[in-house]
Amino acid sequence: MNLNITNEKYYDELLLVIKLFFSEDEIENLNLDFNVSYTFNNPVLETHFDITGNYNNGDVSINKSFSYSLTKEQINKFDKYTKRFLKIELYNILSSLTNTKLPWGSLTGIRPTKLFYELKKELGSSILAKNELINTFKVSPQKANVAYEVTQNQSKIEINDNLVDLYVNIPFCTSKCYYCSFISAPINKCAEYVEPYITALIKEINAVKNIINKKNYIVKTIYIGGGTPTALSAEQLDRILSELTYPVNEFTVEAGRPDTITKEKLDVLKKHNVTRISINPQTFSNKTLKEIGRAHTSEDIIKAYKLALPYNFSVNMDLIAGLSNESFNTFKKSLLKTLELEPDNITIHTLSVKRTSKLSEGEGTKGETNEVTKMIDFSYKTLLENGYKPYYLYKQKNMVGNLENIGYTKPNKECVFNIDSMEEVATILACGANAISKRFYSLQNRIERNANVKNLADYINRIDEIIRKKEETFK
Repeated sequence: MNLNITNEKYYDELLLVIKLFFSEDEIENLNLDFNVSYTFNNPVLETHFDITGNYNNGDVSINKSFSYSLTKEQINKFDKYTKRFLKIELYNILSSLTNTKLPWGSLTGIRPTKLFYELKKELGSSILAKNELINTFKVSPQKANVAYEVTQNQSKIEINDNLVDLYVNIPFCTSKCYYCSFISAPINKCAEYVEPYITALIKEINAVKNIINKKNYIVKTIYIGGGTPTALSAEQLDRILSELTYPVNEFTVEAGRPDTITKEKLDVLKKHNVTRISINPQTFSNKTLKEIGRAHTSEDIIKAYKLALPYNFSVNMDLIAGLSNESFNTFKKSLLKTLELEPDNITIHTLSVKRTSKLSEGEGTKGETNEVTKMIDFSYKTLLENGYKPYYLYKQKNMVGNLENIGYTKPNKECVFNIDSMEEVATILACGANAISKRFYSLQNRIERNANVKNLADYINRIDEIIRKKEETFK
């Protein structure tokens, strides 16, 4: 591929749009030149774009010029809006060239709702924001309505710089799923790291507690994620949770793998006032579970769920649309089985082909776009009919059909941490390997990030350096 752009800072974003339409092999035959120029006539900045090129070894030629007038506010964010308009016009060209319309149009970012809120502020209403997604960004009316509905159900957003969420990462699992790109490692293959990791993690947690005290922060939610935190023993969980004594209304521990859930571990979670857990089927097909690398059966899912019921946790269950060799009917059966269990939250993920996963290396298969689209549309309709509301939404790169992930909730059972994390409207203090802290400045609507190292050995060996960097971010 030959992709020439007058300013290289737009290259990566434009390449994301191109990848929505073409495979890696097809991209090799795509040649495009982008030229950006502008003239300033106070107070209007006229920005001119020219796109020329060819596709399919010159069989199809492209020649397009267009211009936008930027407002004073947009002039102050010239690169942001130039990138936006370039992506929209490139989408229009490629959509016409390939006779293809994508559900999320020109959007490639992971947070469509963040753009929705921005448009709502600019235009003055949610309806105008929805129309702008449709008319300008070429989002389908159905998906624009999904974004609208999600924002309508996010009443629990609370902007307060003194409130923080506390996140702890446990990067261990019982096995590696074929679609997983997390740093999570099968616990039996890295047993020598588990105890040193817990020691380093507790040291970082205590450093974060000092930051909370010095800044007079109030912890509003705690979230223990992974990996699968319940891959640890009950005693190991107890040691970690004993460090987290903040009186929060929402305390989540991911217990995603049913083969890791025991009465002893559930007792530990209840002892430490955990209020919410996840038990994640991904699918109720035993054949698929084996193919994707899960070390449990659908029967184990139901047993684990019934074991947890007397503890009165709010429970989330995940399903994935587009798993290896699954048809629409297979997914439909999994969704209906999940509904029979009546969890408080259900999250529907679209399979994403992540760069460091086994799937990206050729192990396993993904669903056909049309089938996966049917799965996502069916889940949205069915969950709404059964009293669930969509309350958070995000996208990932290389998702089948350029679709999305949606979290659904029963009334008043939302996970506040999920909303804060997805919308980036709160400070998150994060501990553990690959954990990313975010300091939120509400007046500037700005996020400052502090990322921990990913590698387990590096995290253990460099914990003092990690703590110093975190203290610098929050000084």
